[in-house]
Amino acid sequence: MQHSVVVVDDHVLIAEALTGMINKFKRYTVLYEADNGKSLVERFKQPVNIPDIVLVDINMPEMNGFETAQWLTQNHPGIRILALSMQDEEETIIKMIRCGAKGYLLKNVHPGELEKALDALMDRGYYYPDWIAHKVLLSLSSEKETPAAPKITLNDREKDFLRYAATELTYKEIAEKMFCSPRTVESYRDSLFEKFGLKTRVGLVMYALRNGLIELN
Repeated sequence: MQHSVVVVDDHVLIAEALTGMINKFKRYTVLYEADNGKSLVERFKQPVNIPDIVLVDINMPEMNGFETAQWLTQNHPGIRILALSMQDEEETIIKMIRCGAKGYLLKNVHPGELEKALDALMDRGYYYPDWIAHKVLLSLSSEKETPAAPKITLNDREKDFLRYAATELTYKEIAEKMFCSPRTVESYRDSLFEKFGLKTRVGLVMYALRNGLIELN
């Protein structure tokens, strides 16, 4: 069965290269390209233009990747959103996840991994490569094969930190919001890393979202 894809990127050469690459994959075909989120919204006025997957860049004029992902999540929640960007900062990745992206890749990705990501989005509903949150993905992939983990108790300050961690705020800005020192914020982070068996902020947020410890706004 063929699945439809739309490429949203303001760099024409990159968009065309992605289209040519995806059209070689057995299960996928590109419906069209859009140069920003605003153009995508216009195309969506025609039901025939609504795909299974939207591949979206982050830095775009008029309507960027964050805004595009939010609009898609609110108006077409069944569409799988795959972010493809040159940005690998934790805050950017977390923000895209909060906006509704179910996968995240860097633009230097190998064609084989891109196809793998598209397959995972269609088959499992999400795709995050090992470099984002290795331990979290191992936990999710074996979720049905292992007994449920014991319930972990969080105090109110840890819950507050988790909610702020799922934003684009830096640790220093989180400390200001929580009216404490950056060192105290780091202690909350380290405590949660230990409780969940994680090592990265992205992994922490993904785990919290997956297990209902925090909710998307």
